[in-house]
Amino acid sequence: MPTIDPDLRLAAACAVAREAGALALRRFRARDRLAVERKGLQDLVSEADREVEALIRTRLGALFPEDGILGEEGGHAPGGAATWVIDPIDGTWCFLNGIGSWCVSLACVRGTRIELGVVFDPCAGELFAARAGGGATLDGAPIRVAEATGLSDGTVSVGFSHRSRPEEIAPLFGLLLAAGGMYHRHGSGALGLAWVACGRLIGYLEPHMNSWDALAGLLLVEEAGGRVVDFLAGDGLLAGNRVLAAAPTVFPLLERLAGWGRDAR
Repeated sequence: MPTIDPDLRLAAACAVAREAGALALRRFRARDRLAVERKGLQDLVSEADREVEALIRTRLGALFPEDGILGEEGGHAPGGAATWVIDPIDGTWCFLNGIGSWCVSLACVRGTRIELGVVFDPCAGELFAARAGGGATLDGAPIRVAEATGLSDGTVSVGFSHRSRPEEIAPLFGLLLAAGGMYHRHGSGALGLAWVACGRLIGYLEPHMNSWDALAGLLLVEEAGGRVVDFLAGDGLLAGNRVLAAAPTVFPLLERLAGWGRDAR
């Protein structure tokens, strides 16, 4: 495929995320009129999810016709060396229940490398963006993970979906509290990871996330100076993987509490 300046690619992704977020916000404000389907336990999809994803696919397809696209609602359309991984509304349950904890998430992957990630929070008007080797920003200003040295120095976001077993995560809460920590449940994994990147949270972990929920946020954390798991190991792109991302000193502490092996970058 033709070489595209990574900064231009990132700028395009930011513009697409903002446009998609504006559409999603309009639907959020009129959510009582949306048709909703249940995909599984605690797993909903609305016509807004599909409409926003269709917009993103159309825009990216026009801008980068040789790239593949993998989306939560539209599945996988393989392409060239690069693949866009998109979640049109991460946090649909919050979205449909009038809670502003949802976002648009876009990532671009080449092989086993996440090249760029964008998370746009329409309710707050905040745009998080990162390029591999180029740092992470919030509304254009550089961001860094928290300078936390222990679990008592901040709050950890803990995610869960019924793709995992409750016993995989339930013991962690007691261990975290006993260690002097505190937990937060965001409702949007992508937004939780973005908050780790900008230092609002000291860590995020979840037994299983899909790639469209995780990749953009993981790059944000890594480029903001944090440590993250190697999510794309194995078949992470298509099958999903566990997620752990945190300030550098906090990462091994959470890893031990969760009982997970070392697979960090």
